[in-house]
Amino acid sequence: MIEDLHKTRPCNKEKQVSLVVNVASECGYTDQHYRALQQLQRELGPYHFNVLAFPCNQFGHQEPDTNKEIENFARKTYGVSFPMFSKIAVRGTGANAAFKYLTESSGEEPTWNFWKYLVAPNGKVVGTWDSTVPVEEIRPKIHELVGKLILGKKDEL
Repeated sequence: MIEDLHKTRPCNKEKQVSLVVNVASECGYTDQHYRALQQLQRELGPYHFNVLAFPCNQFGHQEPDTNKEIENFARKTYGVSFPMFSKIAVRGTGANAAFKYLTESSGEEPTWNFWKYLVAPNGKVVGTWDSTVPVEEIRPKIHELVGKLILGKKDEL
């Protein structure tokens, strides 16, 4: 019976709201952002929401360490439980494909560390914020999207 249900209905567990952030360990915004991002992840993740962290050394060379060192720092210092990806470029000709998509979709290119893209479950960028905007300020928008996603999943049942 469960197998039949899966045959007739696609499984939507992969649909999530994502907050994509280029992170840096030695930035003035590091402490405030990592703490707030982890709080969001604790509150809302990992089934309906994830912070997706992409270390980047393009701004002020504030992410000089190796991928392993960066991850160890974030996990030990801030208890980070969200996905940490390999260090990448987020702007310019060498930008990672994901950030090229985010930039093209939103019309906004990161100008510093902790640039934030809010991505709806359908893959569309629904908001961008620079590092001066605290996570707490965008929290209501994230909660609204996650709420809509949960209600949509409930309706599918």
